[in-house]
Amino acid sequence: MRSHLLNDSTAEHYRRSVTAGVERVAAKLAATDRPFSGIGVGDLAPVIDAIDLDRPLGDASAALDELEDVYLRDAVYFHHPRYLGHLNCPVVIPAVLGEAVLSAINSSLDTWDQSGGGTLIERKLIDWTTERIGLGPAADGIFTSGGTQSNLQALLLARDEAKSRPEHYTRLRIFASECSHFSVQKSAKLLGLGPDSVVSVPVDSNKRMQTVALARALEQCVAEGSVPMAVVATGGTTDFGSIDPLPEIAALCERFSTWMHVDAAYGCGLLASRTRRHLLDGIALADSVTVDYHKSFFQPVSSSAVLVRDRATLRHATYHAEYLNPQRMTQERIPNQVDKSLQTTRRFDALKLWMTLRIMGADGVGELFDEVCGLAAEGWRLLAADPRFDVVVEPQLSTLVFRYIPASVTAPAEIDRANLHARKALFASGEAVVAGTKVGDRQYLKFTLLNPETTAQDITAVLDLISGHAEQYLGESLDRAS
Repeated sequence: MRSHLLNDSTAEHYRRSVTAGVERVAAKLAATDRPFSGIGVGDLAPVIDAIDLDRPLGDASAALDELEDVYLRDAVYFHHPRYLGHLNCPVVIPAVLGEAVLSAINSSLDTWDQSGGGTLIERKLIDWTTERIGLGPAADGIFTSGGTQSNLQALLLARDEAKSRPEHYTRLRIFASECSHFSVQKSAKLLGLGPDSVVSVPVDSNKRMQTVALARALEQCVAEGSVPMAVVATGGTTDFGSIDPLPEIAALCERFSTWMHVDAAYGCGLLASRTRRHLLDGIALADSVTVDYHKSFFQPVSSSAVLVRDRATLRHATYHAEYLNPQRMTQERIPNQVDKSLQTTRRFDALKLWMTLRIMGADGVGELFDEVCGLAAEGWRLLAADPRFDVVVEPQLSTLVFRYIPASVTAPAEIDRANLHARKALFASGEAVVAGTKVGDRQYLKFTLLNPETTAQDITAVLDLISGHAEQYLGESLDRAS
């Protein structure tokens, strides 16, 4: 079994095995003509259930053949131009190269004696990002597994900066728009705050937080004797890509001595844009910021970070263990990233972004994100001019939320069912993947455009498919009723 360990004596075995895997994936990517096979759980589950994991195949080629049947053939391919579903991006090749390197070397980015140069590379990228944001000379941060973890850590810091004892946690309040990410509520629960700790702030017609409503909520909070712990502004909501009015929110946070966190997991790609960076004006005023490079920087999952204006606040995540990061290492200024992180063992995900910037440059990333934002604007014009559809809001980023409206049906519940059916039927066909959401209590569909290879013609074709599936459902529904 030692022949399977990666070391100096197995380097050639490693080269052959990885090359075979890369060639298999490359062939699959080249031949993929739709984003999904359309297979159902009932068909695939028995195939996987029948595999006996206690009877190894013993051969990489055989394992790859099996993988073709249980994964590669039926994977959802985000690189396909008609994948328009969730916030999953096609990835850039330099980042995939970085992924291959970091997986083989297997550095753990917790202490200096486990990572060497990896620690300094990650710190350099954190500095690069905080400079792009404009957080100032005392800024710092850490790479995380994703936006949910980044938001959790930011709110942990906000909670402890509020200097409230655990017995007073029920008095702490977090303010976030009604379109904010669900991880805000999840974080509040994990942090031991009360069930009413998250105050939902109404949004305007563009799905941006209403600052007048926020001011009123903050005033009421103080009047009731509660503590405004944090305001979470969103730099690109998951459904609508809307960016809250950051300068106005920052002014209110200063007035009420409240921590300002900006969840820019989606909109962080604007940091690399030469034409749309102004949409994030005001982000430099935040106390903490979430970025997901694995969304709008076209990085493989996972690659995210939480950034803070004042590096001293990261002390709230610091614990010393004699075997890992004793106090003397801090005194000797040995850089240990575990001092800033909620995680201990942590992948060198920063290498993917490093390779991307060193090969493509920030402008190259920004141009890709600008392309999908421009495509969304074109898609909005198509939807707005098409009487078959109701589109909710003109996008700031790259999402489109819309609803098929049949000419012959007026019952909202029936229209809901037609839209749900269209999404399900489209997925089962494998021809395209779209997402769904609710606006109020009505069912809507969503295009999440993160692929520069997607065209207006793709959007038009998918809209026609949606219309066809919805009309087929309505026709069958009418037949059943008669």
